Amino acid sequence: MVSAIILAGGTGTRMNNKTKPKQFLTLHGESILIHTIENFEEHPEVEQIVVVCVGGWEKYLQRELLNNRIEKVRWIVPGGTTVQESIYNALSLIYNESKNLHEEIVLVHDGVRPLIDDKLISKVIEVVRAKRTAVAVSKATETIGVVDETGEIIALPDRTYSRIAKAPQGFYVADLMKAHLQVQGEGINWMIDSATLMKHCGYKLSTVECSQYNIKITTPSDFYVYRALYEAEENTQIFGL
Repeated sequence: MVSAIILAGGTGTRMNNKTKPKQFLTLHGESILIHTIENFEEHPEVEQIVVVCVGGWEKYLQRELLNNRIEKVRWIVPGGTTVQESIYNALSLIYNESKNLHEEIVLVHDGVRPLIDDKLISKVIEVVRAKRTAVAVSKATETIGVVDETGEIIALPDRTYSRIAKAPQGFYVADLMKAHLQVQGEGINWMIDSATLMKHCGYKLSTVECSQYNIKITTPSDFYVYRALYEAEENTQIFGL
């Protein structure tokens, strides 16, 4: 079985939108979150979805799921105080109902990262089965600087070997839960994503190359880029451009 965790528990303060969280902003009648969920809803290998939802918006999300005929979302859970806690809350539901922990795969994805496709999801699943882990990445197109606490650049990694970690990030359910329990035992609750957590716990991370346009929508400019890319794809499908 393949499950998906969709993280939509943030409030989106950088979006400067006062009416609703960024994941519920709409484009052509559908929210960013619904556009994201549909990628997993329509994938033949994904059997169930857990959505981590920002507090107070659960009923709104339920209406959206109903209106858009989303059937694979089994659970809606509130976001935790950290990303790590949110992932753990969702993962626990999958883990507790799992019948074969060492064969079941979980894909962790951002609710505001809608520009993915079936091919990427399939490739992540394929690589997990072959290598136990899979993280979608894109090539770095600019030089990445590592700075110290004063802001001074202390390292400039070779761009040839630099990658931007994105999502989906795929793992076996048993492995991801084991890693979460390990860091909890260490008193850590700030891991920013599953890849960081798994690397901390000693797992080797395999990669799946994806488009640089697999962006996370966190600012107004991201939304405008998303709209332009989405409409360009729509025009390609309609007019065969």
